[in-house]
Amino acid sequence: MNCLRFIIFSLMLLALCASKHVYAEETMSVQVKESEVRATPSFLGKIVAKVVYGDRVTLTGKSGSWTKVSLKGGTPQGWIHSSALTTKRIILKAGQTDAKSGTSQDELALAGKGFNDQIEAAFLKHNKKLDYTWVNLMETFQVKPELMSAFLAEGEVLAQAEGGAK
Repeated sequence: MNCLRFIIFSLMLLALCASKHVYAEETMSVQVKESEVRATPSFLGKIVAKVVYGDRVTLTGKSGSWTKVSLKGGTPQGWIHSSALTTKRIILKAGQTDAKSGTSQDELALAGKGFNDQIEAAFLKHNKKLDYTWVNLMETFQVKPELMSAFLAEGEVLAQAEGGAK
């Protein structure tokens, strides 16, 4: 009879562990220049805090490609995209030389949809009638988070993104 109780208890414990993620104070480092911690696991979620390269965060949950974290002192808690985090401990230390980039010039060009300074200059040389004045100006625009939130709310984008009906 004791053996049967042990087996049932073990199966219940196994089912409990399999259905829930258990985080034992796992910490990660922010690996991007800056990122936002959001109230919900969505790029449309309200920004509750900002983190910068090297900041340490404590993991408290996971939802798809989003990680729930708490910052130093335990608050605020929020969601950050997992691509902004690394398990490596980042130690910021001044050096005598520039840090080497983890990306090549070719990779940076691909990230810019194939354009780097040389390719853009060659393109402009062969397309002299094109005027990029307004494109260049638009690249300097920065929209405040409050204005973006108001715009999204007015267009009911947030409700649609979170599964609500229009």
